[in-house]
Amino acid sequence: MTSKHLILAAATAVSLTLSACGESEPEVVGGTPDPMARELANAAPVELPPSITASRTYRCRDNSLAYVEFFNNNTANFRLEQGAEPTRLTAESAGGPYTADGITVSGSGSSVTIARPGAASQSCNSN
Repeated sequence: MTSKHLILAAATAVSLTLSACGESEPEVVGGTPDPMARELANAAPVELPPSITASRTYRCRDNSLAYVEFFNNNTANFRLEQGAEPTRLTAESAGGPYTADGITVSGSGSSVTIARPGAASQSCNSN
């Protein structure tokens, strides 16, 4: 008899618990809704930063090294020392020379020509 009473008590407890689910308002799971949802929905689209298409180390004719990162938006970062602050170079059109601050990098493949102030223009090949 006691097992019947236990089963009846458990069924009653479950039915009382489930009766609270019949409320008219939905349950909010995870806390309050996002307070910035409206602002985010009306925000301007996000523009992704340019991606690197190639990152190359070049050995130049005078045995110096040049580090160039080429991006998909006709720009390149130029460094003479690894880890140094880069100079941002820009090309007027795709395939054109990258220039800024008197520095010019012509080409973007395994062989480029680099011209910079105080040094002769020279060809450089990637390692």
